[in-house]
Amino acid sequence: MSDLLSIGASGISAYKTALSAISDNVANAETPGFTRRSTAQREQLTALPMTPVYRGNMVFSGTQITAITRAYDQFRDQEARAASAEAGSAEARARWLQTAENALDDGDAGIGARLTAFFNAADALASDPANPMPRQALLSALDAAAGAFRTAAGGLATTATGVAKEAQAHVDAVNGSLAALAKVNLALMRSEPGTAAQASLLDERDRLVDDISGRLDIDASYGADGTATLTLAGNKAAKLLSGVMANPIAVAQAANGTLTLFASVGDGTQSVPLAGGAIGGLIDVAATVADRRASLDAIATDFAATVNGWSAAGRDAAGNPGQPLLAIGATGAASLAIATTDPAAVAAASADGTPNGNLIALQSLRSGGAEDRMAALVAGHAQATAQALTQADVTATRRDAALIARAEVTGIDLDREAAELIRFQQAYNGSARIIQVARETLQAILDLF
Repeated sequence: MSDLLSIGASGISAYKTALSAISDNVANAETPGFTRRSTAQREQLTALPMTPVYRGNMVFSGTQITAITRAYDQFRDQEARAASAEAGSAEARARWLQTAENALDDGDAGIGARLTAFFNAADALASDPANPMPRQALLSALDAAAGAFRTAAGGLATTATGVAKEAQAHVDAVNGSLAALAKVNLALMRSEPGTAAQASLLDERDRLVDDISGRLDIDASYGADGTATLTLAGNKAAKLLSGVMANPIAVAQAANGTLTLFASVGDGTQSVPLAGGAIGGLIDVAATVADRRASLDAIATDFAATVNGWSAAGRDAAGNPGQPLLAIGATGAASLAIATTDPAAVAAASADGTPNGNLIALQSLRSGGAEDRMAALVAGHAQATAQALTQADVTATRRDAALIARAEVTGIDLDREAAELIRFQQAYNGSARIIQVARETLQAILDLF
Protein backbone atom coordinates (compact mmCIF):
# COMPACT_ATOMS: atom_id res chain seq x y z
CA MET A 1 0.00 0.00 0.00
CA SER A 2 2.89 2.38 0.64
CA ASP A 3 3.97 1.88 -2.97
CA LEU A 4 0.56 2.87 -4.28
CA LEU A 5 0.44 5.89 -2.01
CA SER A 6 3.90 7.13 -3.00
CA ILE A 7 3.27 6.50 -6.70
CA GLY A 8 -0.04 8.38 -6.58
CA ALA A 9 1.52 11.20 -4.59
CA SER A 10 4.38 11.52 -7.10
CA GLY A 11 1.88 11.67 -9.96
CA ILE A 12 -0.20 14.34 -8.25
CA SER A 13 2.93 16.41 -7.58
CA ALA A 14 4.24 16.01 -11.14
CA TYR A 15 0.96 16.72 -12.90
CA LYS A 16 0.22 19.64 -10.62
CA THR A 17 3.49 21.21 -11.82
CA ALA A 18 2.64 20.37 -15.43
CA LEU A 19 -0.82 21.93 -15.08
CA SER A 20 0.75 25.02 -13.51
CA ALA A 21 3.12 25.35 -16.49
CA ILE A 22 0.22 25.14 -18.95
CA SER A 23 -1.80 27.63 -16.91
CA ASP A 24 1.14 30.02 -17.00
CA ASN A 25 1.34 29.61 -20.79
CA VAL A 26 -2.35 30.41 -21.21
CA ALA A 27 -2.19 33.40 -18.86
CA ASN A 28 0.80 34.85 -20.73
CA ALA A 29 -0.34 34.05 -24.25
CA GLU A 30 -0.30 37.77 -25.12
CA THR A 31 2.64 38.78 -22.92
CA PRO A 32 5.50 40.16 -25.06
CA GLY A 33 8.71 38.20 -24.63
CA PHE A 34 7.11 35.26 -22.83
CA THR A 35 8.38 31.89 -24.05
CA ARG A 36 6.30 28.72 -23.84
CA ARG A 37 7.02 26.58 -20.79
CA SER A 38 6.92 22.79 -20.61
CA THR A 39 7.93 20.20 -18.04
CA ALA A 40 10.52 17.48 -18.40
CA GLN A 41 9.27 14.29 -16.71
CA ARG A 42 10.91 10.95 -15.96
CA GLU A 43 10.55 7.87 -13.80
CA GLN A 44 11.34 8.56 -10.18
CA LEU A 45 14.46 6.80 -9.01
CA THR A 46 14.40 5.07 -5.62
CA ALA A 47 16.64 2.55 -3.97
CA LEU A 48 15.44 -1.06 -3.91
CA PRO A 49 14.19 -2.00 -0.46
CA MET A 50 16.46 -4.42 1.42
CA THR A 51 13.79 -6.98 2.30
CA PRO A 52 13.07 -10.51 1.00
CA VAL A 53 9.37 -9.63 0.62
CA TYR A 54 10.06 -7.45 -2.43
CA ARG A 55 11.46 -8.56 -5.76
CA GLY A 56 13.08 -6.25 -8.30
CA ASN A 57 10.38 -6.64 -10.94
CA MET A 58 7.73 -5.67 -8.38
CA VAL A 59 9.23 -2.29 -7.39
CA PHE A 60 7.66 0.78 -8.96
CA SER A 61 8.84 4.29 -8.15
CA GLY A 62 6.34 6.72 -9.62
CA THR A 63 7.31 9.85 -11.58
CA GLN A 64 8.99 13.19 -11.06
CA ILE A 65 9.47 16.54 -12.83
CA THR A 66 13.15 17.08 -13.56
CA ALA A 67 13.01 20.56 -15.08
CA ILE A 68 10.85 23.37 -16.39
CA THR A 69 12.04 24.06 -19.92
CA ARG A 70 11.50 26.88 -22.41
CA ALA A 71 10.73 26.43 -26.09
CA TYR A 72 13.84 27.76 -27.83
CA ASP A 73 15.52 27.52 -31.23
CA GLN A 74 19.03 28.96 -31.33
CA PHE A 75 19.15 29.40 -35.11
CA ARG A 76 15.74 31.07 -35.41
CA ASP A 77 16.71 33.35 -32.54
CA GLN A 78 19.93 34.38 -34.27
CA GLU A 79 18.10 34.98 -37.54
CA ALA A 80 15.50 37.14 -35.77
CA ARG A 81 18.22 39.26 -34.15
CA ALA A 82 20.14 39.73 -37.39
CA ALA A 83 16.97 40.63 -39.29
CA SER A 84 15.93 43.11 -36.58
CA ALA A 85 19.32 44.84 -36.72
CA GLU A 86 19.16 45.10 -40.51
CA ALA A 87 15.59 46.41 -40.47
CA GLY A 88 16.38 48.90 -37.70
CA SER A 89 19.28 50.30 -39.71
CA ALA A 90 17.29 50.55 -42.95
CA GLU A 91 14.26 52.14 -41.27
CA ALA A 92 16.32 54.83 -39.51
CA ARG A 93 18.23 55.63 -42.69
CA ALA A 94 15.11 55.86 -44.87
CA ARG A 95 13.24 58.02 -42.37
CA TRP A 96 15.97 60.63 -42.02
CA LEU A 97 16.78 60.66 -45.73
CA GLN A 98 13.15 61.59 -46.28
CA THR A 99 13.54 64.42 -43.77
CA ALA A 100 16.62 65.66 -45.61
CA GLU A 101 14.73 65.40 -48.90
CA ASN A 102 12.06 67.71 -47.48
CA ALA A 103 14.80 70.17 -46.53
CA LEU A 104 16.11 70.12 -50.10
CA ASP A 105 12.73 71.40 -51.29
CA ASP A 106 12.21 70.79 -55.00
CA GLY A 107 8.90 72.69 -55.07
CA ASP A 108 8.00 76.24 -55.99
CA ALA A 109 9.70 77.57 -52.84
CA GLY A 110 12.84 75.50 -53.34
CA ILE A 111 16.28 76.66 -54.41
CA GLY A 112 15.92 75.41 -57.99
CA ALA A 113 12.68 77.31 -58.59
CA ARG A 114 14.08 80.45 -56.97
CA LEU A 115 17.24 80.36 -59.08
CA THR A 116 15.16 79.96 -62.23
CA ALA A 117 13.03 82.92 -61.13
CA PHE A 118 16.19 85.02 -60.69
CA PHE A 119 17.46 84.31 -64.19
CA ASN A 120 13.99 84.89 -65.61
CA ALA A 121 13.91 88.26 -63.84
CA ALA A 122 17.24 89.09 -65.48
CA ASP A 123 15.72 88.26 -68.88
CA ALA A 124 12.78 90.54 -68.15
CA LEU A 125 15.12 93.37 -67.15
CA ALA A 126 17.21 92.89 -70.29
CA SER A 127 14.18 93.86 -72.37
CA ASP A 128 13.75 97.15 -70.47
CA PRO A 129 17.01 97.93 -68.58
CA ALA A 130 16.06 101.53 -67.77
CA ASN A 131 12.88 100.59 -65.92
CA PRO A 132 13.34 100.54 -62.10
CA MET A 133 10.54 98.03 -61.56
CA PRO A 134 12.28 95.07 -63.27
CA ARG A 135 15.44 96.03 -61.41
CA GLN A 136 13.59 95.72 -58.11
CA ALA A 137 12.07 92.45 -59.27
CA LEU A 138 15.54 91.08 -60.01
CA LEU A 139 16.77 91.99 -56.51
CA SER A 140 13.65 90.48 -54.97
CA ALA A 141 14.20 87.25 -56.92
CA LEU A 142 17.85 87.18 -55.84
CA ASP A 143 16.82 87.75 -52.22
CA ALA A 144 14.31 84.90 -52.48
CA ALA A 145 17.01 82.62 -53.89
CA ALA A 146 19.33 83.49 -51.00
CA GLY A 147 16.47 82.85 -48.58
CA ALA A 148 15.84 79.45 -50.16
CA PHE A 149 19.50 78.56 -49.61
CA ARG A 150 19.24 79.60 -45.96
CA THR A 151 16.03 77.61 -45.48
CA ALA A 152 17.55 74.48 -46.99
CA ALA A 153 20.69 74.87 -44.92
CA GLY A 154 18.61 75.31 -41.78
CA GLY A 155 16.54 72.24 -42.61
CA LEU A 156 19.63 70.10 -43.12
CA ALA A 157 21.15 71.44 -39.90
CA THR A 158 17.97 70.55 -38.03
CA THR A 159 18.07 67.10 -39.62
CA ALA A 160 21.66 66.59 -38.48
CA THR A 161 20.71 67.63 -34.95
CA GLY A 162 17.74 65.26 -34.95
CA VAL A 163 19.88 62.37 -36.15
CA ALA A 164 22.42 63.01 -33.39
CA LYS A 165 19.74 63.22 -30.69
CA GLU A 166 18.10 60.00 -31.82
CA ALA A 167 21.46 58.24 -31.95
CA GLN A 168 22.19 59.40 -28.40
CA ALA A 169 18.78 58.15 -27.26
CA HIS A 170 19.51 54.72 -28.75
CA VAL A 171 22.95 54.68 -27.12
CA ASP A 172 21.40 55.50 -23.74
CA ALA A 173 18.84 52.72 -24.24
CA VAL A 174 21.57 50.22 -25.16
CA ASN A 175 23.61 51.15 -22.11
CA GLY A 176 20.54 50.78 -19.90
CA SER A 177 19.80 47.34 -21.36
CA LEU A 178 23.45 46.29 -20.93
CA ALA A 179 23.35 47.29 -17.26
CA ALA A 180 20.09 45.38 -16.76
CA LEU A 181 21.47 42.38 -18.62
CA ALA A 182 24.51 42.32 -16.34
CA LYS A 183 22.15 42.03 -13.36
CA VAL A 184 20.22 39.25 -15.11
CA ASN A 185 23.51 37.42 -15.67
CA LEU A 186 24.28 37.67 -11.97
CA ALA A 187 20.84 36.31 -11.10
CA LEU A 188 21.26 33.46 -13.59
CA MET A 189 24.55 32.49 -11.98
CA ARG A 190 22.72 32.13 -8.67
CA SER A 191 19.54 30.49 -9.97
CA GLU A 192 18.84 26.77 -9.87
CA PRO A 193 18.76 25.18 -13.35
CA GLY A 194 15.42 23.88 -14.57
CA THR A 195 13.29 26.05 -12.32
CA ALA A 196 10.50 28.49 -13.14
CA ALA A 197 12.67 31.29 -11.75
CA GLN A 198 15.45 30.50 -14.19
CA ALA A 199 12.95 30.34 -17.07
CA SER A 200 11.70 33.83 -16.18
CA LEU A 201 15.26 35.14 -16.05
CA LEU A 202 16.00 33.62 -19.46
CA ASP A 203 12.91 35.34 -20.86
CA GLU A 204 14.14 38.66 -19.50
CA ARG A 205 17.61 37.96 -20.91
CA ASP A 206 16.20 37.34 -24.38
CA ARG A 207 13.98 40.42 -24.18
CA LEU A 208 16.97 42.62 -23.38
CA VAL A 209 19.11 41.04 -26.09
CA ASP A 210 16.30 41.63 -28.60
CA ASP A 211 16.05 45.27 -27.52
CA ILE A 212 19.79 45.76 -28.01
CA SER A 213 19.93 43.93 -31.35
CA GLY A 214 17.31 46.24 -32.87
CA ARG A 215 19.50 49.21 -32.00
CA LEU A 216 22.94 47.70 -32.53
CA ASP A 217 24.12 44.71 -34.57
CA ILE A 218 25.56 42.28 -32.04
CA ASP A 219 26.85 38.74 -31.67
CA ALA A 220 25.46 36.90 -28.63
CA SER A 221 26.72 33.72 -27.04
CA TYR A 222 25.40 31.95 -23.96
CA GLY A 223 27.11 30.04 -21.19
CA ALA A 224 25.98 26.74 -19.71
CA ASP A 225 24.21 28.68 -16.94
CA GLY A 226 22.39 30.85 -19.50
CA THR A 227 24.48 33.98 -18.99
CA ALA A 228 24.92 36.13 -22.10
CA THR A 229 28.12 37.49 -23.63
CA LEU A 230 27.70 40.27 -26.20
CA THR A 231 30.15 41.71 -28.72
CA LEU A 232 29.70 43.97 -31.72
CA ALA A 233 28.88 41.96 -34.83
CA GLY A 234 32.05 41.24 -36.76
CA ASN A 235 34.24 42.75 -34.03
CA LYS A 236 34.89 40.23 -31.27
CA ALA A 237 37.36 42.62 -29.62
CA ALA A 238 34.59 45.15 -28.93
CA LYS A 239 33.01 43.57 -25.85
CA LEU A 240 29.69 44.96 -24.70
CA LEU A 241 28.90 42.45 -21.95
CA SER A 242 30.94 39.73 -20.31
CA GLY A 243 29.58 38.07 -17.21
CA VAL A 244 28.44 40.80 -14.84
CA MET A 245 30.61 43.47 -16.50
CA ALA A 246 28.75 45.80 -18.87
CA ASN A 247 30.84 48.08 -21.09
CA PRO A 248 28.80 51.12 -22.15
CA ILE A 249 29.07 52.59 -25.64
CA ALA A 250 29.16 56.27 -26.61
CA VAL A 251 28.52 58.41 -29.68
CA ALA A 252 30.15 61.73 -30.56
CA GLN A 253 29.11 64.32 -33.15
CA ALA A 254 31.70 66.20 -35.20
CA ALA A 255 31.31 69.83 -36.24
CA ASN A 256 29.99 68.82 -39.66
CA GLY A 257 27.35 66.55 -38.08
CA THR A 258 28.97 63.17 -38.69
CA LEU A 259 28.75 60.63 -35.87
CA THR A 260 31.34 58.26 -34.44
CA LEU A 261 30.61 55.28 -32.21
CA PHE A 262 32.95 54.39 -29.37
CA ALA A 263 33.11 51.01 -27.60
CA SER A 264 35.40 49.18 -25.18
CA VAL A 265 38.19 47.43 -27.06
CA GLY A 266 40.85 45.72 -24.99
CA ASP A 267 41.76 47.93 -22.07
CA GLY A 268 40.49 51.16 -23.57
CA THR A 269 37.76 52.86 -25.57
CA GLN A 270 38.13 53.16 -29.32
CA SER A 271 36.10 54.32 -32.27
CA VAL A 272 34.51 51.42 -34.12
CA PRO A 273 33.12 51.12 -37.67
CA LEU A 274 29.43 51.16 -38.57
CA ALA A 275 27.66 48.95 -36.09
CA GLY A 276 24.37 48.08 -37.80
CA GLY A 277 21.01 48.37 -36.12
CA ALA A 278 19.29 51.71 -35.71
CA ILE A 279 22.54 53.27 -34.43
CA GLY A 280 24.45 52.08 -37.50
CA GLY A 281 21.74 53.46 -39.78
CA LEU A 282 21.86 56.81 -38.00
CA ILE A 283 25.65 56.99 -38.27
CA ASP A 284 25.37 56.26 -41.98
CA VAL A 285 22.64 58.83 -42.62
CA ALA A 286 24.54 61.44 -40.57
CA ALA A 287 27.44 61.10 -43.02
CA THR A 288 25.02 61.45 -45.94
CA VAL A 289 23.43 64.60 -44.49
CA ALA A 290 26.89 66.05 -43.83
CA ASP A 291 27.75 65.44 -47.49
CA ARG A 292 24.54 67.16 -48.61
CA ARG A 293 25.29 70.16 -46.39
CA ALA A 294 28.81 70.42 -47.81
CA SER A 295 27.47 70.25 -51.36
CA LEU A 296 24.86 72.92 -50.61
CA ASP A 297 27.50 75.20 -49.06
CA ALA A 298 29.72 74.76 -52.11
CA ILE A 299 26.87 75.60 -54.50
CA ALA A 300 25.91 78.67 -52.44
CA THR A 301 29.52 79.89 -52.27
CA ASP A 302 30.03 79.44 -56.01
CA PHE A 303 26.68 81.07 -56.79
CA ALA A 304 27.61 84.12 -54.70
CA ALA A 305 30.99 84.31 -56.43
CA THR A 306 29.38 83.98 -59.85
CA VAL A 307 26.78 86.68 -59.23
CA ASN A 308 29.29 89.06 -57.65
CA GLY A 309 31.79 88.45 -60.46
CA TRP A 310 29.08 89.09 -63.03
CA SER A 311 28.10 92.31 -61.24
CA ALA A 312 31.70 93.52 -61.12
CA ALA A 313 32.01 93.06 -64.88
CA GLY A 314 29.08 95.44 -65.58
CA ARG A 315 28.01 98.96 -64.87
CA ASP A 316 25.18 100.10 -62.58
CA ALA A 317 22.59 102.79 -63.33
CA ALA A 318 25.11 105.54 -62.50
CA GLY A 319 27.75 104.05 -64.80
CA ASN A 320 29.92 102.82 -61.97
CA PRO A 321 31.40 99.28 -61.78
CA GLY A 322 28.92 96.88 -60.24
CA GLN A 323 29.22 96.13 -56.54
CA PRO A 324 28.66 92.68 -54.84
CA LEU A 325 24.99 91.73 -54.77
CA LEU A 326 25.40 88.77 -52.40
CA ALA A 327 27.25 88.28 -49.13
CA ILE A 328 28.21 84.92 -47.66
CA GLY A 329 30.01 84.06 -44.45
CA ALA A 330 31.97 81.13 -43.07
CA THR A 331 28.79 79.15 -42.40
CA GLY A 332 28.12 78.81 -46.12
CA ALA A 333 24.55 78.57 -47.38
CA ALA A 334 23.15 79.39 -43.95
CA SER A 335 24.65 82.91 -44.18
CA LEU A 336 23.91 83.71 -47.84
CA ALA A 337 22.10 87.07 -48.05
CA ILE A 338 21.51 89.91 -50.46
CA ALA A 339 24.06 92.73 -50.08
CA THR A 340 22.00 95.64 -51.37
CA THR A 341 18.38 96.65 -51.76
CA ASP A 342 19.05 99.56 -54.17
CA PRO A 343 17.65 98.79 -57.66
CA ALA A 344 20.14 101.23 -59.18
CA ALA A 345 22.98 98.98 -57.99
CA VAL A 346 22.06 96.27 -60.50
CA ALA A 347 24.84 96.23 -63.12
CA ALA A 348 22.65 95.83 -66.19
CA ALA A 349 24.99 97.53 -68.67
CA SER A 350 28.20 96.09 -70.03
CA ALA A 351 31.57 97.80 -69.72
CA ASP A 352 31.28 99.08 -73.30
CA GLY A 353 28.08 100.93 -72.41
CA THR A 354 25.49 98.56 -73.89
CA PRO A 355 22.44 99.10 -71.61
CA ASN A 356 21.58 95.40 -71.31
CA GLY A 357 24.93 93.90 -72.28
CA ASN A 358 25.80 92.56 -68.85
CA LEU A 359 22.31 91.07 -68.40
CA ILE A 360 22.71 89.16 -71.66
CA ALA A 361 26.08 87.88 -70.45
CA LEU A 362 24.41 86.59 -67.28
CA GLN A 363 22.50 83.96 -69.24
CA SER A 364 25.73 82.35 -70.41
CA LEU A 365 26.61 81.64 -66.77
CA ARG A 366 23.59 79.39 -66.24
CA SER A 367 24.96 76.28 -67.97
CA GLY A 368 26.66 74.06 -65.40
CA GLY A 369 25.96 76.62 -62.70
CA ALA A 370 23.94 76.64 -59.52
CA GLU A 371 20.70 75.59 -61.22
CA ASP A 372 22.19 72.46 -62.79
CA ARG A 373 24.16 71.57 -59.68
CA MET A 374 21.13 71.90 -57.43
CA ALA A 375 19.07 69.78 -59.82
CA ALA A 376 21.76 67.10 -59.74
CA LEU A 377 21.97 67.27 -55.94
CA VAL A 378 18.21 66.98 -55.48
CA ALA A 379 17.91 64.17 -58.04
CA GLY A 380 20.77 62.21 -56.51
CA HIS A 381 19.30 62.53 -53.04
CA ALA A 382 15.84 61.55 -54.26
CA GLN A 383 17.28 58.41 -55.85
CA ALA A 384 19.14 57.53 -52.64
CA THR A 385 15.94 58.07 -50.63
CA ALA A 386 13.92 55.85 -52.96
CA GLN A 387 16.50 53.09 -52.68
CA ALA A 388 16.52 53.44 -48.88
CA LEU A 389 12.73 53.17 -48.72
CA THR A 390 12.80 50.03 -50.85
CA GLN A 391 15.48 48.53 -48.62
CA ALA A 392 13.47 49.42 -45.53
CA ASP A 393 10.43 47.61 -46.92
CA VAL A 394 12.46 44.53 -47.84
CA THR A 395 14.27 44.31 -44.51
CA ALA A 396 11.04 44.88 -42.58
CA THR A 397 9.48 41.95 -44.44
CA ARG A 398 12.47 39.77 -43.63
CA ARG A 399 12.34 40.80 -39.97
CA ASP A 400 8.63 40.06 -39.71
CA ALA A 401 9.14 36.65 -41.30
CA ALA A 402 12.00 35.85 -38.92
CA LEU A 403 9.96 36.89 -35.89
CA ILE A 404 7.02 34.78 -37.05
CA ALA A 405 9.31 31.79 -37.57
CA ARG A 406 10.69 32.19 -34.05
CA ALA A 407 7.21 32.62 -32.60
CA GLU A 408 6.20 29.31 -34.15
CA VAL A 409 8.61 27.70 -31.70
CA THR A 410 8.40 29.98 -28.70
CA GLY A 411 4.84 31.29 -28.95
CA ILE A 412 1.67 30.04 -27.30
CA ASP A 413 -0.88 28.03 -29.31
CA LEU A 414 -4.04 28.09 -27.20
CA ASP A 415 -5.51 25.06 -28.99
CA ARG A 416 -2.44 23.05 -28.12
CA GLU A 417 -2.48 24.28 -24.54
CA ALA A 418 -6.16 23.33 -24.19
CA ALA A 419 -5.40 19.79 -25.38
CA GLU A 420 -2.44 19.52 -23.02
CA LEU A 421 -4.55 20.85 -20.18
CA ILE A 422 -7.11 18.08 -20.66
CA ARG A 423 -4.39 15.42 -20.95
CA PHE A 424 -2.64 16.41 -17.75
CA GLN A 425 -5.94 16.92 -15.95
CA GLN A 426 -6.85 13.30 -16.73
CA ALA A 427 -3.42 12.17 -15.53
CA TYR A 428 -3.85 14.18 -12.34
CA ASN A 429 -7.27 12.61 -11.73
CA GLY A 430 -5.78 9.17 -12.37
CA SER A 431 -3.06 9.78 -9.79
CA ALA A 432 -5.66 10.90 -7.28
CA ARG A 433 -7.62 7.73 -8.02
CA ILE A 434 -4.50 5.65 -7.27
CA ILE A 435 -4.32 7.18 -3.80
CA GLN A 436 -8.02 6.54 -3.30
CA VAL A 437 -7.61 2.86 -4.30
CA ALA A 438 -4.68 2.51 -1.92
CA ARG A 439 -6.73 4.01 0.91
CA GLU A 440 -9.73 1.81 0.20
CA THR A 441 -7.59 -1.32 -0.08
CA LEU A 442 -5.82 -0.53 3.17
CA GLN A 443 -9.11 0.09 4.88
CA ALA A 444 -10.46 -3.25 3.60
CA ILE A 445 -7.45 -5.04 5.01
CA LEU A 446 -7.84 -3.34 8.35
CA ASP A 447 -11.52 -4.25 8.41
CA LEU A 448 -10.54 -7.95 8.33
CA PHE A 449 -9.28 -7.55 11.86
